[in-house]
Amino acid sequence: KIGHESNIPAFVARVKRREEKMMGFGHRVYKNYDPRAKLIRGLAHQVLRDLKVQDPLLEVASALEKVALGDEYFAKRQLYPNVDFYSGIIYSAIGFKPEFFPVLFALGRVSGWMAHWNEFLQDSAHERKIARPRQLYVGPHLRSLTSSKL
Repeated sequence: KIGHESNIPAFVARVKRREEKMMGFGHRVYKNYDPRAKLIRGLAHQVLRDLKVQDPLLEVASALEKVALGDEYFAKRQLYPNVDFYSGIIYSAIGFKPEFFPVLFALGRVSGWMAHWNEFLQDSAHERKIARPRQLYVGPHLRSLTSSKL
């Protein structure tokens, strides 16, 4: 979307005017720099170096991070790079297409979701304070696949 480091100021201006969203920044829990993001940033540099991959996106991402970290707009809103900011660069370097990124981002979270669900089930009913309301699927029980555009 940004393409080149020279386009960062215009992109950041559009983000500030809420014309664009800056993915990979902000976290529901971490209101400071996500410590995992720092590790993934270093890993991204290492993976690209080890694979001998030249990805200008890593330089753009690093420059964007530097601009955002130095900008009061982002600091005031506690918007810092999150773990997904650099992980897409790694996924691309090892051969995944961007269409697969959402699934890959979710895969790393599945074990945590399952552990949370398992703990929830082991709690007695009165201890289940942080939980989603019960959701029941009310749609058709059996459907046929009609499209061959998979």
